[in-house]
Amino acid sequence: MNEKSKVVELEEVVIRFSGDSGDGMQLSGTLFSDTSALLGNDLSTFPDYPAEIRAPQGTVGGVSGFQIHFGHSTIHTPGDYADVLVAMNPAALKATTKYTRAGGTIIVDIDSFTKKNLEKAGYKTDNPVTEDKLQDFNIIEAPISSLTKESLKDMGLDNKSVLRSKNMFALGIVFWLFDRPLDHANSFFEKKFKKHPIVVEANKKVLKDGYNYAETIEALTPSYNVKPADIKKGAYRSINGNTATAWGLIAAAEKAGLQLFLGSYPITPATDILHELAKRKDLGVKVFQAEDEIAGICTSIGASFAGSLAATSTSGPGLALKTEAAGLAVITELPLVIVDVQRGGPSTGLPTKTEQSDLLQAVYGRNGESPLCVIAASTPSDCFNYAFEAGKIALEHMTPVILLTDGFLANGSEPWRIPKMSEMPDIKTKVRKVSDSEYQAYARDEDTLVREWAIPGVAGDEHRIGGLEKMNITGTVSYIPENHELMSHIREDKIKKIEDFIPELSLEGEDKGDLLVVGWGGTYGHLTSAVEKLRNQGKSVSLAHFNYINPLPKNTADVFSKFKKIVVCEINLGQFANYLRMKQPDFKYLQINKIQGLPFTVKELTEKIDKILEA
Repeated sequence: MNEKSKVVELEEVVIRFSGDSGDGMQLSGTLFSDTSALLGNDLSTFPDYPAEIRAPQGTVGGVSGFQIHFGHSTIHTPGDYADVLVAMNPAALKATTKYTRAGGTIIVDIDSFTKKNLEKAGYKTDNPVTEDKLQDFNIIEAPISSLTKESLKDMGLDNKSVLRSKNMFALGIVFWLFDRPLDHANSFFEKKFKKHPIVVEANKKVLKDGYNYAETIEALTPSYNVKPADIKKGAYRSINGNTATAWGLIAAAEKAGLQLFLGSYPITPATDILHELAKRKDLGVKVFQAEDEIAGICTSIGASFAGSLAATSTSGPGLALKTEAAGLAVITELPLVIVDVQRGGPSTGLPTKTEQSDLLQAVYGRNGESPLCVIAASTPSDCFNYAFEAGKIALEHMTPVILLTDGFLANGSEPWRIPKMSEMPDIKTKVRKVSDSEYQAYARDEDTLVREWAIPGVAGDEHRIGGLEKMNITGTVSYIPENHELMSHIREDKIKKIEDFIPELSLEGEDKGDLLVVGWGGTYGHLTSAVEKLRNQGKSVSLAHFNYINPLPKNTADVFSKFKKIVVCEINLGQFANYLRMKQPDFKYLQINKIQGLPFTVKELTEKIDKILEA
């Protein structure tokens, strides 16, 4: 048996759990990442799973994975390649060895490597090591399924229930390998399965037996440890983008002194925002699960008219359905937050995969001249800040705001320092304070062009509202051609004036140089890691990352003008690059694009940026 005292310190590690969609890989990965977060490691995760509830068992298309990158220093991405791969069947091995570092450790459940399973995974021989040229990897052939059965043979569970616990045996192996305690996982079992004590005991036993088994494997000597990261003091928790988005909306409503209302319809990968807000009745949140996307946004517009901070959540196909009602929110100039968690398209497309292809739909996807504010979050925890910011802009500028996140941010997680409400900026609503003067629905503040918000039920503030064009100042229905042109300009100018209230574009790196890397939204982690790596090599490269899309920061042109080349990197075919060509036409934009349902890797970015520098 190995000596547990032999522990090697590492700076950072990438682990990938991979198996069938029913093998519990998401839970194994989550428990490992939560444990590491509690130990003080910085981390970033990437859940990757098929769209089918139960994908074809044993096939490459049905593989579900969870990757975690944790470390002693700041972690920006889930990592390009895994140092350790846990493959629960041949399909998992086939699908994920290309994402594993050469020379890394691969732990396989050798019990699953039957002739039938090898054929289903696409292997032509019964020797995956030779066929996939894995001789340089440290392969641990662990009989995980049979050892799980042995562990639980006296528990009185049926065979299906026993095998459902094999993911915990694998997790126990990895816990030992990286010197992680079992306490958090055991506490999770006690809370999750408190009504089923036998399930609690079974999971605890299998986890411990997997941990003990790892001590007996000579090839796993030594075990490793990653020290806590040096991070700002405070209360932390691990959070994913959808939960952070929900909490950001709650915080905005609290700061504004308003009730939060969400009218929504379930859609992957945005549904968890609906779920999270539905739990928060204790905070006064009202949630309505509508019969479709159109009803979801229309109820939110009604709630906004009635004086709530109103929001609706969706993904790309749902955003398309909401466009007509979004135009109604534009012409009525009511505050509304529309959260779009982007996914691969078109149509149903790739529901569980990430993409940034809704940008132009968000900016322009409505009939008529229909401007609204568009912003984007950069990291999972950052979704809190930009959900709050979306609420703040919507309320202070009386406009719909589209907040763009994506599947990578929504499902990925990282440590988040929980802010105090006193640290959050104030939100000053435009709710009408007095009703003793005549109310003109479309009278405006001269500096911001923002109209007042009259809440129904106040005597003297009655006004007509709807989708027909409004007469300037009075708000009555108007078909006067000159008035329509005037109102179109006013609505456009009102959104443009938001640039006076948002931060200027900042840079990572020098404010001038050979190449400016430009990104937006969820590509931040990979871009900042790539630029940091290139700068450490002495390259003249800086990063400008956009969170404010419409309007753009006021100093955008000034920042761009100081670089010889500009390259725009995004997970689509070039939507932001084309948008910049319209908004900032004085510059030439090179492009790095990827549209595979996957985020960038730091390796591919640095290689392509290097080629641009050398050209």
